[in-house]
Amino acid sequence: MSQIIEALFLGLIEGLTEFLPVSSTGHLLLVGHFLGFESTGKTFEVLIQLGAILAILSVYFGKLWSIAKALPHDPMARHFVIGVLVAFLPAALIGAVLHGFIKEVLFNPWIVCMTLIVGGFVLLAVERMPLEATKTDATRFPLSMYLKIGLLQCIAMVPGVSRSGATIVGAMLMGASKRAAAEFSFFLAMPTMAGAFTYDLLKNYKILSANDAAIIVAGFISAFVAALLVVKLLLDYVSRHGFTPFAYWRIVVGAAGLAGLMVYG
Repeated sequence: MSQIIEALFLGLIEGLTEFLPVSSTGHLLLVGHFLGFESTGKTFEVLIQLGAILAILSVYFGKLWSIAKALPHDPMARHFVIGVLVAFLPAALIGAVLHGFIKEVLFNPWIVCMTLIVGGFVLLAVERMPLEATKTDATRFPLSMYLKIGLLQCIAMVPGVSRSGATIVGAMLMGASKRAAAEFSFFLAMPTMAGAFTYDLLKNYKILSANDAAIIVAGFISAFVAALLVVKLLLDYVSRHGFTPFAYWRIVVGAAGLAGLMVYG
C-alpha cells in the first residue's frame, strides 16, 4: 500500500510538471531518490507518461480530428503533420541508440540538480531577451524550424533539462510567440512520449511483475488527472506571465536537491 501511495504522489508530480519547463523526469528522479522509491528497470518514470499523453489527446482531440480529416485536401494540414514527424525523428533515433546510456548513467540525482539550476538561468536569460514574436500559429512553422526544435528536444534526454523547456525556448528563439511555442511543445509531446513509452515497455515488459503493473497504473491515473489540469491552464498563464516563475522554481529545487544530497546522500 505504501508503494501505491508513493506511486500516486509521483504520478501527481509527473502530471503537474510534464508540460512545464521544469523537467518532470528530473522531479521524479529527485523525489523518488529521497523517498527511496525504486522502480524495476527504471520503467515507472517513463511508462506513467502515458497518462500525460492521454490528457493532451483529450484536450486537443477536436483539433487533432479536424487536422486528420483535412489531410487529403488541405496542404497546411499535411504541412503540420509532416512538421511534427520531422521534429519527432531526431529524438526517436537518438533515444533508441542511447536508451541504455541514458538510464544507466544520466538518471543521476546530481546531474538532475545541476541541469535544473543551469536550465533555470537559461530561462531567465531568454525571458529578458527582446524577442520579436513573428510566428503565432504552431501549425504553420517552416519545416526547417520544426527540425531545429526537434534537434533541441534531444538535449532533454539529460534528465533535468526539460523536454518542454528545450522545445519552448528553442521555438521562442526562432520567433515563435510564447503561446505558439508552448502549444507546439504539447503536439510534439504526443509522438515523443508515446514512442518512449512503447520502446521502454518493449524493452522491459518481461521483467515487470504484477506489483510493478499496479504501481504503474496508479501513477498513470494520477498523472492523467494532474496533466489534464495543467494542459488546460498553461497556455493562458504563459501568455500573460511568461516563464520566469518556472525558472526560479528550477533554481530553488535544484539547489535544495544539492543540499539534500550533500546531507543525506
